Amino acid sequence: MPKIKTIYICRNCGVESPKWIGRCPSCNQWNTYVEEKIAQPKSTLSVVSNSAISQPISIEQIKADKIERFPSGINELDRLLGGGIVPGSLILIGGEPGIGKSTLALQIALGSEKKVLYVSGEESPEQLKIRAERIAGKNPNCKVYCEVNLEQLFNQFEKEKPDLLIVDSIQTLHTETIESSPGSISQIRECAAQLLKLSKFTHVPIFLIGHITKDGMLAGPKVLEHIVDTVLQFEGDHQHVYRILRSVKNRFGSTSELAIFEMESDGLHEIISPSEIFLSKNNYPLSGVSIASTIDGMRPFLIEVQALVSSAVYGIPQRTSTGFDNKRLNMLLAVLERKAGFNLASKDVFLNIAGGLKVQDTATDLAVACAILSSNFDKAIEKNLCMAAEISLTGELKQVSRLEQRISEASRLGFKKIIIPVYSKRRSENNGSKIEVLQCSKIEDALRIIY
Repeated sequence: MPKIKTIYICRNCGVESPKWIGRCPSCNQWNTYVEEKIAQPKSTLSVVSNSAISQPISIEQIKADKIERFPSGINELDRLLGGGIVPGSLILIGGEPGIGKSTLALQIALGSEKKVLYVSGEESPEQLKIRAERIAGKNPNCKVYCEVNLEQLFNQFEKEKPDLLIVDSIQTLHTETIESSPGSISQIRECAAQLLKLSKFTHVPIFLIGHITKDGMLAGPKVLEHIVDTVLQFEGDHQHVYRILRSVKNRFGSTSELAIFEMESDGLHEIISPSEIFLSKNNYPLSGVSIASTIDGMRPFLIEVQALVSSAVYGIPQRTSTGFDNKRLNMLLAVLERKAGFNLASKDVFLNIAGGLKVQDTATDLAVACAILSSNFDKAIEKNLCMAAEISLTGELKQVSRLEQRISEASRLGFKKIIIPVYSKRRSENNGSKIEVLQCSKIEDALRIIY
């Protein structure tokens, strides 16, 4: 019998301890240590053990060949990965249950022209067949293998020799070298490490699907993100059809990219122009609505900010926001009352970002303030006006990043005017766009232009 060792592992950061600790000394989180029983390895995996033993060489002797990427069949995913799938890379896709992780993985398997081995530990072959018929994708080189044992997966990998391996999901795999239940931290870490060795030795890219915790973090814990090469996070609301695939970590590309998909009955569809779907198509003006030019990652797009201001009927005024930081909303209300002279202390304020987006760009401050005032006075903002400016505690409009891209996106969508900070270092005569740029130094100047 192998010797069993008991250790305690932090679910948040992965730090090990010989005994239970109430507060993790690494991440300072409480009650995150769980008990894990680890046995000494009984055997080694044949794919890794039979590989050639590497030797240290001088850095000058290393030949830096150009990475030959191959397409996944989804253009937005290729752009998110930096131009395509890198051979020998380990890619982790995480997200909430039902968000579309398995659908995206199956679309990659059916849309690729490579030989694909799709390993499923959660669904039966009949369930995968039903989803494949719904997606209507065809790849005669795609084979489905339902297995949860890592050693059996490696044996089948040697027989099939695929060009792409997809594992759904990493939480269902278990290896016989560790005496613990599937889904435990030890099993996830060991299986991910063995799959990493497999991808590096065989130069076969591997897609892993990972679950997330109730806090929205990838279950594993954080050590799983350190093992893989790329982490793609699926975001979105189940009540909306739009999904955001964000690059959290990428060793072969930029981490400032995101792709937007639309979930339909036949799978995920790419959204080439996000601004057009987040803006309403009505031609008549409405009070409490403003347009903000924002940037998420490297992509600029325009969003619709909706606000509703009414008299407080329950005594204490309510401050509710959806898709926007509630603390920042309270700060903007304080600035409007103290610096701009608007009395909103006895009013209920409700704020919503259209489309189910979660905005963190501070350039939406001016649009939020203008939408609130528009609803308060019941006066609509003209439809061809957008804005991009951060509001400081003194009421001044501060600079925002990558202003030229914001202006170009607004001009492309047909907007006639855009309000920006006056301190922005910009040359409008060299922009070449047909949009009128209005520069303001304070929030009062912007309100005079709007009204």
